[in-house]
Amino acid sequence: MPKIGNIELPDFPLLLAPMEDVSDPPFRRLCKLHGADLMYSEFISSEGLIRDAMKSKQKLDIFDYERPVGIQIFGGDEEAMALSAKIVETVQPDLVDINFGCPVKKVVSKGAGAGVLKDVDLMVRLTKAVIKSTSLPVTVKTRLGWDEDSINIDEVAERLQDIGVQALTVHARTRAQMYKGHSDWTHIARVKNNPRITMPIFGNGDIDSPEKALEYKNKFGLDGMMIGRAAIGYPWIFNEIKHFFKTGEHLAAPTMKDRIEAAKNHLIWSVEWKNERVGIVEMRRHYTNYFKGIHNFKEYKQKLVTTDGLHQLLDVFDEIDEVFSNYEFEI
Repeated sequence: MPKIGNIELPDFPLLLAPMEDVSDPPFRRLCKLHGADLMYSEFISSEGLIRDAMKSKQKLDIFDYERPVGIQIFGGDEEAMALSAKIVETVQPDLVDINFGCPVKKVVSKGAGAGVLKDVDLMVRLTKAVIKSTSLPVTVKTRLGWDEDSINIDEVAERLQDIGVQALTVHARTRAQMYKGHSDWTHIARVKNNPRITMPIFGNGDIDSPEKALEYKNKFGLDGMMIGRAAIGYPWIFNEIKHFFKTGEHLAAPTMKDRIEAAKNHLIWSVEWKNERVGIVEMRRHYTNYFKGIHNFKEYKQKLVTTDGLHQLLDVFDEIDEVFSNYEFEI
């Protein structure tokens, strides 16, 4: 069973990916409820934390029911990373994770996220600065390399482990691929099979069904896997995968009532955490995923994304429940 510091994880844990504007406390709460074993905050700018930027500070909110939970930071300056790790430690997460994988231009152009893949010496210095400034376990999430011609994950894994990183998650794409094309887990398997590597190695990329999860588990022999986009609007995926691992059978798909309850809870928790206005507006991007593929739903989706008050939205959910209570999903 993989361990990160003193954190004992179940055999082959399923991790929830840190996703910007998605992996906030309300969403993490849903995923925990449906089987996620370890979760991370949205990534937080080290510079933002030091400047006391409100959005960055709010991302530090964690709750006991989510544990174990890590807070993920990013940046390209050693001093800022060290200082932000000290700030993170004050809210007592279970671990600190460093993002060396985000491919977005505004992050990469600051020499952070996946931008650091072009300078492994800098990656090591930034990581060392974080490790020295916190007593929490430090983990890293990264990609295979900058592009197809510079895949350097083997060197990265060895050098990070040598300075004290306690687990590594690898998104099996290069920065150049962004989120397109196929992920290639053979590179992660090679890292795992390196006799020098003793820290847990987790894979990430394209896990979107129990069948694929089992195939990749058996084929690549990693310590666990991280799930990102497939969990958006579908937190049930964690328990579905676990059930399939144990039995080779599918759990019954979530019913319409299950979907309504999940979306409604997500909304209520978002309003509680953010405030009514922000919670309602930011929740709008999730409804498409919760109610994907449901016939004749357009009218109700329109109501969900245009209604402004919480009580009125709860009335819309009641209406959806009434109209679609006997909806049967096509198999």
